[in-house]
Amino acid sequence: MTTTKALSSLWAEPRAADAPERVSRDWVLVGVLTVAALLEGALRDDVAWRPFATIVAVGLAPVLLWRRTHPLACVVVAFGTATALGLARLLGGAPSVGLDTMIYFLVLVYALVRWGSGREIVTGLAVVAVAAGIGTVADYTGPADVIGGFGVLAAAATGGAAFRYRAESWRRALDQSRGQERVRLARELHDIVAHHVSAIAVQAQAGRATAGQRPEAALQALVAIEGEASRTLAEMRAVVRVLRDGAPVECAPRPGVADLVSLARRAPVPVVDVQVPDELDELPPQVDAAVYRLAQEALTNALRHARNASRVEIRVVEDAGRLRLRVTDDGQIDPARPVSHGFGLLGMGERVQLLGGTLRAGPALGGGWTVDAEMPTRAGR
Repeated sequence: MTTTKALSSLWAEPRAADAPERVSRDWVLVGVLTVAALLEGALRDDVAWRPFATIVAVGLAPVLLWRRTHPLACVVVAFGTATALGLARLLGGAPSVGLDTMIYFLVLVYALVRWGSGREIVTGLAVVAVAAGIGTVADYTGPADVIGGFGVLAAAATGGAAFRYRAESWRRALDQSRGQERVRLARELHDIVAHHVSAIAVQAQAGRATAGQRPEAALQALVAIEGEASRTLAEMRAVVRVLRDGAPVECAPRPGVADLVSLARRAPVPVVDVQVPDELDELPPQVDAAVYRLAQEALTNALRHARNASRVEIRVVEDAGRLRLRVTDDGQIDPARPVSHGFGLLGMGERVQLLGGTLRAGPALGGGWTVDAEMPTRAGR
């Protein structure tokens, strides 16, 4: 059952990705083999069917140029010719037909397994086995040579399989890395846009409410909106720059715990109070950035969803190699409205989980909403 499944999987295997058509060294290889075949055909005294064998060896060398894009066709042409030469030896009694230079056929076996599809590999190896079998019968010299000959063919095929597996593993690892980076960038964009747009919305509401009685307050709100919009554009450009192929990596340092004080404000309501330890041990960059983004997202949620909130508190505490972030608000929670676990809370959970920490978010006992995150600050914790 296992063997059948393995064969079915091999048969369904697609061609290897990104096979190069031909490169300059392919032409060099063909040139070197052509010269070597001509010299061998001219200088060796024991070559049977001398002109014909030399023409075959030289004529098949250019097949190597298509070994990556058409591996099965190349194998059929080369080893089909070898099969015909083996039959000629059986019928004509010639001691050896062909040149030693034709050892380059092994390159075609390697290319078949390295670049071909599963169907091509199975079909091509069958052609190789037939040619090798006829050649062995035509020029049998003992079991040692038979084992050695088939061993060399197996080594060429194994080499192709090994390089194919390594390239496929590298491609999958690269795809996984790209996928993780896309998730990280999506999370960054969500955090940036959600936070700043929420702040802009709050400022706009405050400006509209005070425009009639206090025009100067409305003007201050417009100034704050302009600042938030400028910061939004700057941070988004920094993220988008990473997405552009070939763009230089000149992004500003990621905000961290020390930058949490920039989230504090006395007006408009709700007031945002931030408390960060005066002396904080140096944090790993990923933890430092995560704490800021977690606090930013929690504050965004409070500004958007906490009804009648007058205060939001952000606290950071370090103890025994662990860092704790706590964000609370005194807003009201509508019991008739279901709690929504959107992309923001999902992203927060992913951040904390990747760092080996824990996250708790939900209604507080005394009212409002609490986000409590705890993360290790040192490896091995």
